[in-house]
Amino acid sequence: MEKIGMEMVVDEIFSRLPAKAVDRFKILSKYFRKELSTHNFELKYSRRAGNSLKKKLLSLKYESIVVDDVVGGNLELDTSKTITFPYNIHPSYLRIISSFNGLLLVCNERILCELMLWNPTTGRFKLISDDYFNHRFDRNSDTGGMYFDQFDDLKVLHIKCCRNVGTARVYSRRLDSWRKIDFLNGSKLASSSYSWSPATYSGKTIYFMVSNYWFPPGERNIVTFDVISESFSVLSFPERMEVNPCQGHFLSISNKLHVIVVGRADELKADLYKLEHDDWVKVFSFDNPHILDYHARMQRTNIIQDKKWLITSIWGDFVEVDLCNEAFNYLQHVDNYNGPKGALFIETIVSPFET
Repeated sequence: MEKIGMEMVVDEIFSRLPAKAVDRFKILSKYFRKELSTHNFELKYSRRAGNSLKKKLLSLKYESIVVDDVVGGNLELDTSKTITFPYNIHPSYLRIISSFNGLLLVCNERILCELMLWNPTTGRFKLISDDYFNHRFDRNSDTGGMYFDQFDDLKVLHIKCCRNVGTARVYSRRLDSWRKIDFLNGSKLASSSYSWSPATYSGKTIYFMVSNYWFPPGERNIVTFDVISESFSVLSFPERMEVNPCQGHFLSISNKLHVIVVGRADELKADLYKLEHDDWVKVFSFDNPHILDYHARMQRTNIIQDKKWLITSIWGDFVEVDLCNEAFNYLQHVDNYNGPKGALFIETIVSPFET
């Protein structure tokens, strides 16, 4: 051990252990607790976990919270286990807003807009709402995301659009406080006519799909948030991807931004695009896209199973597609995806608290 050095043990051995094993090592000594709780170790551990084909799918059922293994993009049916939220909230009141580096940003819809950071692997959670959150959570006009800034401080972005006014605030884990930042001043996107998607993080940028329900019908915009400058910008939805009516859903695959575009021309279509050098490149078309009926929707909680992929949209339709071998092999590298009734996450030791 002296020849190897404790720094090598921590960086190259402990960073490969299961998250729960690392947590147990923290109680062995003050040295391990200190070394295994640093920002550098958190980031190194998260990067290794993120590169693995093994993910976790957390599903919010009406009476329970279920976690399944997703290996190589496929749900392992024999791995299901029920977990409890470490706060006295019925699962039916919980809504997952964002998933990032093993943490979930969760809203308790029963008590106005009560936001919490939760690591479902370690069970640690933290209430982060302040007096500003005195309104009900609206899934179409409340959204948010998480990121690390250039100083490795975990930040939470929250956006609220109410009565044609948009407000953006950022929470700092290090300072345990919120502050207001400049939003899209004068933008029509704060109107109640628009619906905001959950956040998707990719390449130091957070992406939102913002769609208009009313006039002009089907209008879509891409709102970006630069996590370094903490500034917003608006991009038009690429015209060549437009099929009216259509809907878009962001996801990250192999650390690159992708979007699933579902549209109905003569028949329902679903295509996958990838952002390459500021241009959208079509990857492939999905086989047999179809809308699930109500009964099928209630039965499904998984994202991928038996080479079928379940996608959702801000319009509320649940669309299922068949996956050929090419599509299945490509999608097994999904990093982040908020799916129906749940979200993918990776097992990490990232804490909701500053360490």
